[in-house]
Amino acid sequence: MRVLVTRPLRSGERTAKRLRGMGHEPVLLPLSQPMHDGQTAMDALARSHGPIAITSAEAVRALASSGADLKPYRRRSVFAVGKASANEAKGVGFASVLASAGDGAQLAELIAQQTQESVTYLAGSPRAETFECSAQALGLKVDVVECYRMQPREPEPEALREALIPPPEAILLYSRQTAARFFRLVEAQSEPGWLNQALILCLSTSVAAAVPASLCRNLRIAALPDEGSLLSLL
Repeated sequence: MRVLVTRPLRSGERTAKRLRGMGHEPVLLPLSQPMHDGQTAMDALARSHGPIAITSAEAVRALASSGADLKPYRRRSVFAVGKASANEAKGVGFASVLASAGDGAQLAELIAQQTQESVTYLAGSPRAETFECSAQALGLKVDVVECYRMQPREPEPEALREALIPPPEAILLYSRQTAARFFRLVEAQSEPGWLNQALILCLSTSVAAAVPASLCRNLRIAALPDEGSLLSLL
């Protein structure tokens, strides 16, 4: 199956490797790119002492981009959404990493079960505020630190044509903002009728909200907001 991957390039390349292992043909069309602010992330760790929360592997990459020594902070607990984020944290040396199986709401519940200490949330922008809202409802104190931004990435016309010809049989969508940009791009093409035949696979209900109503019959939503669940829909 020809599968369109809309993730940022670094993450998309890992997804492509998984897809090839499943016997699919991945097509990379990154529609965003992360801009890391490693110094802000490190400053946040330096002024705090409690657990760290992350909802994306990009938060860990932001820390790593600073080039600073993480050794003084590696004994702090890290709470992550999903295995990918957790593995990224383990990869830079954090020793105590717990992953929630669900979204930001489940992450807040996991933290509340473990501690009532103030949490340093290494966050991105734009983002859903699911974690913050759930944490507030549970009485958790959260210091939100924006340390990366997902910038829109405009594909070259030739790259867009190569991605869409021949038409993908499935489209992987990981964020609501990227999904909205993808459909705007495709609808500007002269013949987007192929979308009526493609599987549209979304990481969560939030992402699925950006899918045009006319395409919802082909829409599938991952049971859990992780890539394994998403790819199981293929």
